[in-house]
Amino acid sequence: MNEIRKAAYVCKQAETAGDLELINRQALRELKAEEVFAFRLAACDDQVDRDHERFTLAALEGLAERFVGRTVLMDHQWSAKGQTARVYAGAVEEEKGVHRLVLRAYMLRTGETEAVIAAIEGGILREVSVGCAVERALCSICGADKGKTSCPHRPGAVYGGQTCHVDLDGARDAYEVSFVAVPAQPKAGVVKEYGGEQGPAMEEEALCLAQARQALEEKRYGT
Repeated sequence: MNEIRKAAYVCKQAETAGDLELINRQALRELKAEEVFAFRLAACDDQVDRDHERFTLAALEGLAERFVGRTVLMDHQWSAKGQTARVYAGAVEEEKGVHRLVLRAYMLRTGETEAVIAAIEGGILREVSVGCAVERALCSICGADKGKTSCPHRPGAVYGGQTCHVDLDGARDAYEVSFVAVPAQPKAGVVKEYGGEQGPAMEEEALCLAQARQALEEKRYGT
């Protein structure tokens, strides 16, 4: 599975009758307000992050729909035992020109979840990682889709006064949300390039480097 993971954080959620209605769309029986604990996840936004990537507004809007119904896990452990909560709503919110994907999730108040809820309310469990896939990974310098073709521009490098970044566009799928100790920020990989005159040996090396970069980008962006 090819997956992009981005850091997020937990914040307080005021439960309303509307929230309970949305929560009950996920449940097989009607839940009462006192049975559930709801919280918000401030997920990815449209600003360039430390991976030199940014989600487009269209991608965020698509992910808001796709994350509804997805499970919330512990440490990305894909097992029934790791299921802790479930996303019941998602929306893109704008504040001071920044568009952010905000997910709302709930868990049942039981003896098993009591410690988890206490850790969330006490600010211990607040780091979260969201996993998703996009359709396109566009170079901000030349517009090339890095998931399909190789381009010479590396994210974070400066070209003509512009810092290169990757625009993550088109929401392909949303996988899961996980509580983690350290939010995942995977790198696409580092490929070293060398300048100077390029004879046949250097051309062959450059081709190998380009192929290696392309393989990394295909794995990174899920094409």
